[in-house]
Amino acid sequence: MTKKKTRLHFSRKLLAIPYGLFLAVFVVVPLLIIIYYAFTDDAGKFSFDYVKYFFSENGDNFWDFFTSSNFKTIGLSLFISFSSTIICLLIAYPVAYIIAKSKMKNKSMLLLLFIVPMWVNFVLRINALKELLQSLHIYNRSNGWNIFNTILGMVYDFLPFMILPIYTTIIKIDNSYLEAAKDLGATPSRAFLKVTLPLSKAGIMSGVSMVFLPSMTNYVVSNYLTYSNVKIVGKLIDDYFMGDLWHDGSFIALVLLLFMFLVTWLTGGFKADEITETRGTSLW
Repeated sequence: MTKKKTRLHFSRKLLAIPYGLFLAVFVVVPLLIIIYYAFTDDAGKFSFDYVKYFFSENGDNFWDFFTSSNFKTIGLSLFISFSSTIICLLIAYPVAYIIAKSKMKNKSMLLLLFIVPMWVNFVLRINALKELLQSLHIYNRSNGWNIFNTILGMVYDFLPFMILPIYTTIIKIDNSYLEAAKDLGATPSRAFLKVTLPLSKAGIMSGVSMVFLPSMTNYVVSNYLTYSNVKIVGKLIDDYFMGDLWHDGSFIALVLLLFMFLVTWLTGGFKADEITETRGTSLW
């Protein structure tokens, strides 16, 4: 009798095991720890006390949150994030459009000019911007200037993250769509509004999520450029953890996580690319 040799069949699903382990250790486990601290008390018992009293300084009512200093911090963070996102979009879209539609053979070299600053250490870049603001005598002058400097730092830091997804979306748009629009009598501006802009929506939404969400928590920018006079929600969470208030910090971190989930869902971050039918070259 001949013995059958057992063969090991390699499956592509095995390649997902390292990634699954990475997600479990560095994403799922930390998230479970945050949830645990958010809904437990100092004795480790399950409790909703922090949910009920966290937003209020005196613990009278949950809705006191809307008049507390925490609400002001979150409101300021939303204003800074929204302003930074709008400014980045107004700058990034024309830049990405010009690069994508340029007749250069190697467009990636032009795009590289916006990516190179990201290779420099983040703290060094922020300190360089701080020195520039000091030379212009607009550093730490008033609260209005501090907010302006924070928004400027966010735009300076996250602008490439808005340019890249818009560029990769525009460059994939089939030129035959624009040619068809022109053949039907559309002017260049109307063809842009009816063809290019709608087809680049996916890139815009991706860029918005990549700028809006991080700019709410990147307190390094606000600390360095305002001498810690502007406090955003990321700094609020850091203060709680540094003060060993793990339950309070975990709860507001969980609230922020749910808010980011909502923003990502509203901007279509969980949907597949809407321009799967367009053709074009890759980024590089």
